[in-house]
Amino acid sequence: MKAAPFDYVAPGSVAEALDTLAEAGGGATLLAGGQTLMPLLALRMSQPFIIVDINRIEGIRGIGHTADSTRIAAGTRQAVALADPQLGAAQPVFIRALGHVGHHQTRNRGTIGGSVSLGEPAAEMPAAAVALGAEIEIHSRDRGMRRVRAEDFYFGPYMTALEPDELVTAIHYPRWPADTLTVFREVAQRPGDFALVGLVGAVHVANGKVARAGLAWFGMGPTPIRARQAEAALLGTAAGSIDCRAIAELAVADTAPFDDSHATSHYRRSVGRRVFARTLDEALKTRQAA
Repeated sequence: MKAAPFDYVAPGSVAEALDTLAEAGGGATLLAGGQTLMPLLALRMSQPFIIVDINRIEGIRGIGHTADSTRIAAGTRQAVALADPQLGAAQPVFIRALGHVGHHQTRNRGTIGGSVSLGEPAAEMPAAAVALGAEIEIHSRDRGMRRVRAEDFYFGPYMTALEPDELVTAIHYPRWPADTLTVFREVAQRPGDFALVGLVGAVHVANGKVARAGLAWFGMGPTPIRARQAEAALLGTAAGSIDCRAIAELAVADTAPFDDSHATSHYRRSVGRRVFARTLDEALKTRQAA
C-alpha cells in the first residue's frame, strides 16, 4: 500500500515546528527517526494531514551533563547516544537498555525522544525512563515548557500525556551514584524484537543496605510499570539478607500482563518471577565479588 496524501513541512527551528503543530489542530504528525511512522503510513494506519519533519532542527540533538542529571535532546540518534563514552559513564543503566533497542540499522535512524514519546509498552526506553526517575521536557507554542515525570507520562499503549500541539524536546535522567548496580534482563523471541518480558532498573547499596532503588517492567502491561512494592521492600534492607524470590513476588504483583499471539499472561508472570529473582541476585553477587 501507499501512504494517504499529506502535506510535508520541514521546520528549521523548534519555534517553527511548534507553530505548525499549533495551527494543525491535531492533524499533524512528527517525523524524527521514522522507524514506527513510516510503516504506519504505508499501511494507512496513520493518516495525518501534515508530516512535520524535525530532522533539520539542530537544537533538538545533543547530550549534556550536570552534577545532578543528564539531558538528552529528543532528536539524538540512538546510535550516537550508544557510542558516547561520557554517557556510558554517567548513565550505565540507560546504555545497557539502549543496546537492546531494535537493531544496529534502526538505531542509526531511531531517536531517543521518538522511542520515549511513542509509549510502546514492550520497549526498553520508556521503561528505562520510568525506572531511573527521568523527566520529559515538553514544549508548546501557547503554554511554553513543562516537565512531566516519566512514570506520569504513560496512560496506555501509545497513549501519553503529550498534547497534539506539543513537542518532546529532551529527556532528563537523574545521576545515580557511581557504584549503582545495573539490573537488566529481556526475554524476546529474537534479538531486536519487542520483549515478551523485560526488566530494567538500578539499585544502590550504601553502608551495606539498599539506599535507593528504581525498577520497571516492560512487556508486562499496557505501559511501562514501576515495581513499587519491590522497591519499597528493598529500601533499608541489608544487601546480604535480601530474599530475591520474595521480592520477585512483590514485583510481579504490580504488573498487568496480557494474552497475545506471542505469549500468555501466565507465561509472562511465571517468567517474570524467574527473571526478576535471577537478575537481582546476579546484580547483588556482582557487588559482593567486587
